[in-house]
Amino acid sequence: MGSLERVLEQDVARNSARKEPRKGGLEGAQHGGIYDDFEFAPEPEDEKELEPSPLAVLDAAYDEDADDDLMDLGVQMGKLRLTDRVGGFFRPKISEELTVSLTDARNDRRPPEEKALTPDPAQSISSMPAHFAAPGPTYIAPTSSFFFATGSHGNSLIDFLPSKYAADRLMQQYWYAVHPIARTVHRPSFQRRYDIFWNEVILGIEPVGSLQALIFAAMFAGVVSMPEGRILEDFGVAKKDLQENFQQGTETALIRANILRTTKTETMQAFVIYMISLCRDQISRAHSALVGMGIRLAECMALHRDGTEYGLKPVEIHVRRLVWYQLCYLDIRTCEAQGPRPGIRQEEFDTQLPLNVNDSELDQDVAPIKSTERWTEMTFSLIRMECNEMMRTLWFDRPKLEKKQISLTAVLGKIENFRKITEEKYLSLMDENIPIQQCARTVLNILLRRMHIMILHRYHNSVAVRIPDRLRQIILTSGTELLESAILLETHHPLAPWAWYSGAIQQYQVAFLLLGEVWAYPMRKESDRIWRCLDFVFEPPLDLTRDQKARLILTEIRDRLGVYSRARRLRAPTGMLQRIGMSPPRRTGDDSSLMSAADAGPGADPVLQIGVGRAPNTIMGVRFRTDDGPDPPPQELSVESRAPSLTSSTSAPTTMSNGMTPDLNMTDQLMNDIDWNEWDKLFPPDTNNGELNTPSYS
Repeated sequence: MGSLERVLEQDVARNSARKEPRKGGLEGAQHGGIYDDFEFAPEPEDEKELEPSPLAVLDAAYDEDADDDLMDLGVQMGKLRLTDRVGGFFRPKISEELTVSLTDARNDRRPPEEKALTPDPAQSISSMPAHFAAPGPTYIAPTSSFFFATGSHGNSLIDFLPSKYAADRLMQQYWYAVHPIARTVHRPSFQRRYDIFWNEVILGIEPVGSLQALIFAAMFAGVVSMPEGRILEDFGVAKKDLQENFQQGTETALIRANILRTTKTETMQAFVIYMISLCRDQISRAHSALVGMGIRLAECMALHRDGTEYGLKPVEIHVRRLVWYQLCYLDIRTCEAQGPRPGIRQEEFDTQLPLNVNDSELDQDVAPIKSTERWTEMTFSLIRMECNEMMRTLWFDRPKLEKKQISLTAVLGKIENFRKITEEKYLSLMDENIPIQQCARTVLNILLRRMHIMILHRYHNSVAVRIPDRLRQIILTSGTELLESAILLETHHPLAPWAWYSGAIQQYQVAFLLLGEVWAYPMRKESDRIWRCLDFVFEPPLDLTRDQKARLILTEIRDRLGVYSRARRLRAPTGMLQRIGMSPPRRTGDDSSLMSAADAGPGADPVLQIGVGRAPNTIMGVRFRTDDGPDPPPQELSVESRAPSLTSSTSAPTTMSNGMTPDLNMTDQLMNDIDWNEWDKLFPPDTNNGELNTPSYS
């Protein structure tokens, strides 16, 4: 019996005896409870020596003379913004990593005349134009007065309040573009409060601070979500000016509502709507600090405990759940942007997911107590909330992977189980002819594909053992689908009303990962699809060849990040420097321009030379049979023959370019503990067969 089969049997057995999980969504399926049993699976043999890259760590350190005047938003390259964190991990030596790749002869396919005209890629610029590190147009920073102001604020409500007509227009935008995808309020209740607000304003009565904050936050979100041209047409002012007005109005109202010591759910609603508008594609530590403050305030109000424990009314319970799970999203989004790890742990809260019902149903005399199995106004937000909580599970699984407390296969099994349950639950409810439901389907695909990348990207650049091809194929297929869905979300006209929030769903960082893959291995099956996405993300000159575009993009990223890192005075762990430049050997079929034995130098062993040329079917000097190599002859593959078989090499161990002697035991009995029947249930063999390259390279 293989490990995956044991995993699935353990899952079934424990599900029957498990206590009721947190309910919400459809049928009460919840992120944390029903997937954790995968961590009891044994570790397959092919993972025992597989390590995440030591060049990516969770915790960041800086020199005392770091430039705090420099924005901590990183550098811009096309639509991609990169900081010292990539995929949530601190990468202090990423510029040096890119230099090693750019100067690697195996990656250099330029003709001699082109090399002579191209500057030395090892030479990095010492400065860069300021706009590379400047905030983009979607960046909104909280003002410093919002952090430290207390008590009554000098400005009056009337200083920021628009006409009733203008406010109604902004609220119309909020209901159309914000509320469906980032739900924080119960619409009928909010509408009643909105009417009270304007009645009091007309009578000359100042509304309570919490209500002021909620109305201004919703109008601010409406401005943020509205296109520039529409604002000019409807209000006759620039979006930046209107946005600044409502941001100041929201912050002023929050201060007047005593946000730092509030006990009112309405004030927390206002704060969360405000932060949702800020925390999208560009996030600074100021945003992260505010989210941390919001989490602590919410916990002091017991929002992390379900409202049913306090005998609250259905609408109150619903609103508390909405606020809590939006804070859960903000927690994940800010920690992946600025680190180091989520502040909310699943075992520390029991707030249930909101019910999958329409807002109007909660206002009935007998409110529903169970979710409905149909598309509702709540479904889109529920999809995001459930995926976000699965990502929280994966965040805390990653340290377990490093400590070998859980296997990589077990985590991937967890993801696949979640994917199947989630797609079965929601896809049947969607009609792609309805734009908001098409948007939900696109976002669901992005979030599910991101989970594979979250786990596997650190193993993609492992410095010790080459990642198995089946895992690399998951990176390629999921990464490509993720990019294609992300571009669809941003460019497809029917989805335009919700494109303003696309930066909160994903940030194109997977494009950086796939760029390195198709540059080093241009024969990948997904290369054409990937390059269509890369042209959109990085916007290189289209008259260049793919190799030229890749080298240009990587050099630019390397140079800009190098300048940024030096200004930020990043400190790397002491053991990191000696690992730069280390990489596992490539397999035959991966090199598009392998060197001959003569190119490798006199006396070089064509089988054992590592770091220069590669002999057919060798890893660490060990000859093996591959799925994608030219040897052995094609044959019908049985389940048992899918895993490469290894034989001991009779040659003396080789020495790697970093001076280390490879351990031949690393590849002993590769994959012999995986039950491929169970693997194929998780990853269908017609698409996940380990074949990475186009047929012409096989």
